[in-house]
Amino acid sequence: MVGEQLASRYSLMEQVGGGGMALVFKAHDEVLKRHVAIKVLRQQFVNDDDFVRRFRREAQAAAALSHPNVVSIYDVGQDGDTHYIVMEYIEGQNLNEKIKQSAPLQVDQAVHIASQICEALDHAHHNRIIHRDIKPHNILIGKNGRVKVTDFGIARAVASTTITQTGSVIGSVLYFSPEHAKGVTTDEKSDLYSLGIVMYQMLTNELPFTAETPISVALKHLQDDYILPKALNSLIPQSVENIIIKCLRKDPNERFQTGKDMQAALDVCLKAEKLHEPKITFTKPLGGSDFDMEATIPIPAIKANTSQSPKEFVSTSDKSTLPPLSRSAKNGTSAESVNVPKQQPKWVKPVWIATGILVPILIIYLIISPWMLSFKTNDVDVPDLSNQTVIQASDTLRSIGLMPEVIYEANETIAKDLVIRQDKSGMKVKEHSSIKLFVSTGIESLKMVSVTSIKLSDAITALQKLGIKSEQIQVEHMFSNEEPDTVIAQSPPVDTDVTAKSTIIKLTVSQGEETFPMPNLLGLTENEAKAQLLKLNLKLASTDGIEYSESYLYGKGQVWKQFPYEPNDPVAPTSEVKLFVSTGYPKDSKEFSYDVQVSPITDGEVCQIQITYSDARGNDIDWGRRSVSKMSTFPVRLVMSPIQSGTITVKTNDVVTSIITVSYDQQVSVQNYDVSTPATTDNGATIDDGGLN
Repeated sequence: MVGEQLASRYSLMEQVGGGGMALVFKAHDEVLKRHVAIKVLRQQFVNDDDFVRRFRREAQAAAALSHPNVVSIYDVGQDGDTHYIVMEYIEGQNLNEKIKQSAPLQVDQAVHIASQICEALDHAHHNRIIHRDIKPHNILIGKNGRVKVTDFGIARAVASTTITQTGSVIGSVLYFSPEHAKGVTTDEKSDLYSLGIVMYQMLTNELPFTAETPISVALKHLQDDYILPKALNSLIPQSVENIIIKCLRKDPNERFQTGKDMQAALDVCLKAEKLHEPKITFTKPLGGSDFDMEATIPIPAIKANTSQSPKEFVSTSDKSTLPPLSRSAKNGTSAESVNVPKQQPKWVKPVWIATGILVPILIIYLIISPWMLSFKTNDVDVPDLSNQTVIQASDTLRSIGLMPEVIYEANETIAKDLVIRQDKSGMKVKEHSSIKLFVSTGIESLKMVSVTSIKLSDAITALQKLGIKSEQIQVEHMFSNEEPDTVIAQSPPVDTDVTAKSTIIKLTVSQGEETFPMPNLLGLTENEAKAQLLKLNLKLASTDGIEYSESYLYGKGQVWKQFPYEPNDPVAPTSEVKLFVSTGYPKDSKEFSYDVQVSPITDGEVCQIQITYSDARGNDIDWGRRSVSKMSTFPVRLVMSPIQSGTITVKTNDVVTSIITVSYDQQVSVQNYDVSTPATTDNGATIDDGGLN
């Protein structure tokens, strides 16, 4: 169905899940422009009118739920013979996947997940909706950690019709409550029983009841005890185990009565004062296994029979049953002629009533006793089967009355077909119990996929889907013409055989083109600048690479501007650069050379002279420093514009001794300062006007 569109609105993108009853697709809502999840009823159910009717009714009832821990249902509809439900799309994974990856979970994590499920169930129960199919597959965990329960109401529709479909159970019998397994009415406490099994599985990576067939599992829910969680995971606090024990009571009245009650227990179970509380106890066995015997047994009605004297008894207290004399007289019959039954002793009636009740009970007991005894099984010690072949281990289990359940998985240290581990080793279990054997398939080999020419994050995701862990991926960055963060090489190459858990994957990733600091071309001649660009593998811009224009900053033939890279900007090889070359000063500029006379403070004593100037080319341009011991003259060339005059500043031993101003029309103004009365200095002191000559 991928690629199809339902109701001219929902485009099916990919299948993301499915079960015995429906398939789940990720889809795009073309109207609201968002991703949604669409559950599509399998084709074998579409002609079952009763099922479809209940399916739609229950889905519509679930749509009435609005809670942050419940997957929202947006729409229910039909397109041709396709029945579908449109739901909120959760980006993340379901709890079953998380258990497979990480179980047993940390206790606080499992409690947090269970608490959110309780919130969802309590909200649903207040709206008179019983889930009936709580299991890890129906619990979604978003990337933000939010837990959401899905498939509300669907299990009710299933239970109302049939619990099998071509040999598979709709809704998992592994999580059924005893009353659900019996087929009697279920309520809120049935959901809490299933949640107890989910907690058991999260914390032990095991299920309390397993068997070869759904019927066998259902019988275990009804009559068998289970291994306590702490026996499988010693890290479980007693307070948490007590919650699981209470959830798994076979008598519903001994469980938590509401989701709110269970959530309250979860909220405090990890507090210091609760961790080591006493183990919870009940008068009945571990699971309350006599629950099934407490079911109400219908008693046959006792019918009247006029041929038996006890039934002919007429109580004298019931006067209306006796023929009145006055009535008989009127009919012409004497009182003596009326046939009045003989009165029986008062104890006869209770005896016959008790007999009528006890005899059917005795008959029923005699009928079911052999059947009940047939389910009584002996305890069997489970041997350690590690490192045996799967055939040897399976034969050993069968020889002692146990059923092997073989699960294959790759292993790099255990040879193929040898038992890696098992459950319930060294424990006592009931005869005919199922024992899981985890058997090695050897080192898992797979073909390396291509991850080049894609982003590094996408490459890592593709490798992780193969089972390769992040610590097996080594990343090396290098300069390249490819876009930054793009994989440009990989090792091993495509289609090479790799081992998921040991092969080291090396990825070479582009960090973009190599850069270096842009050189300073200002003041160079055109040819000098071109030679510098060629040396560094830089290019003149393909169009208008050189632009000639007037400039006050540099003389004719000198580069006065470079674009777009300023000096020291990072630039990559082969980048294009544009040069602006001066054609000389503007026509309205004026050049003026002024001879600056300087003298030492004392004749014959060496002084340091510093000259700076400001003109149309810029401010505070350093002309240079000189050492003088007698009066000396130094020419300083100024360039003026109509709006920018020239200024020459002379410092003797870092003290301003002269300021010469030259106007655009070459009028010169000189201000000399007595060295004994400092003018403006580098530290910002003010000029003393009293020192003017």
